[in-house]
Amino acid sequence: MSAAPSTQTEASLAAAAQRGDLQAYGELAARLRAGVVNVVYRMCGDARLAEEAAQEAFLRAWQHLGSCRPGQPFRAWIYRIAVNAALDVLRRERRLVSLEDLLGRDTGEDCLPESSGGPEETVEARQQAEKVRRAVLALPPASRSVLVLREYGGMSYSEIADALEIPLGTVMSRLNSARSQLRKALAGILEEI
Repeated sequence: MSAAPSTQTEASLAAAAQRGDLQAYGELAARLRAGVVNVVYRMCGDARLAEEAAQEAFLRAWQHLGSCRPGQPFRAWIYRIAVNAALDVLRRERRLVSLEDLLGRDTGEDCLPESSGGPEETVEARQQAEKVRRAVLALPPASRSVLVLREYGGMSYSEIADALEIPLGTVMSRLNSARSQLRKALAGILEEI
């Protein structure tokens, strides 16, 4: 008899899911859902689109479980799928709205941490978070995906390289470029902090 899904490792759950165990896949999805939604939200900046992309990512992952290489971290594999799903959703959505509409549509307030200060500090924190969100969304998709996986997905450089199937040097270059662009875009905020 195998261990209960909640006590199994991500690798053992992934292996069981690849053998067709829907319960194991459900446990993986439950464990990784918040991270996937966070990554796709940071890619597209819209809570509705993030939910759509996350659902699409989990569906694609289930349909293509056989392509997840043994020994490859499942989290890195699903994040790659999630980034691609977010970019696909954005491509479809951009046919309907401009980037300015997208930036102004959903502030994602439910995704922002609450300030422990008073109302003024809360408003200021939300304004700063909105400026950061807009600056991240303004990055080119290749740079944005590397930055999001590193800063919001908590992935190492080598995990990002594996997930996006790019060389490690490219990860470092894109991350450096993204951070440089963000420093320029957020110069005023950084001086205030």
